[in-house]
Amino acid sequence: MRIHLCVVGRLRAGPERTLIDDYIKRFDRTGRALSLGPVSVHEVDERKGGGMAGEADLLRRAIPSGAKLCCLDERGTLMSSPQFSDWMGRVRDDGAGDLAFVIGGADGIDPGLRAEANLSLSFGQMVWPHMMVRVMLTEQLYRAASIMAGSPYHRV
Repeated sequence: MRIHLCVVGRLRAGPERTLIDDYIKRFDRTGRALSLGPVSVHEVDERKGGGMAGEADLLRRAIPSGAKLCCLDERGTLMSSPQFSDWMGRVRDDGAGDLAFVIGGADGIDPGLRAEANLSLSFGQMVWPHMMVRVMLTEQLYRAASIMAGSPYHRV
C-alpha cells in the first residue's frame, strides 16, 4: 500500500526536513517487507489563493484516485500508536492500494474535504504548526510499521 502525504506548503531545508526525510527513509525500509510504502510527498502551494477551499481543490488533485483518505485535524479521533498501527494494517489488508494523509495549511482543512475522509486523526486537542504535524506523522508512520514488524522501537 503506497502512502501519500498531501500537504499544504513547501518545506525548505532545515531541522524539520531532516527529521521527515529520516523517518520516511526508515518507514520505506521497514515497510517494504510489510507491503507498506513507499511514501511520497505531494506539496501544494498555499499562495495560489482561494483560502481553505482553494487549498482543498489543490489537495484533491494530489490525492490518488481511489485512495483511502485520512485528514489530520485537532477535532479528529485520538489513537494510541498501536491503535494507529492496527488501523493502517486493516486498511492495507482490506486491499487499499493507496492511503493518503492530508495536512492542511494555517487555517486547517476545508470542511468539505474533511467530510470526505475515511478517518479524521488528531494528535491532541492542541493546534500544531502544520510543519510539525508532518514530522509527527512521519514518525508515527515509522512507529506503526515498526509495531507491525515486531521491532523493539516501540516500547510499551
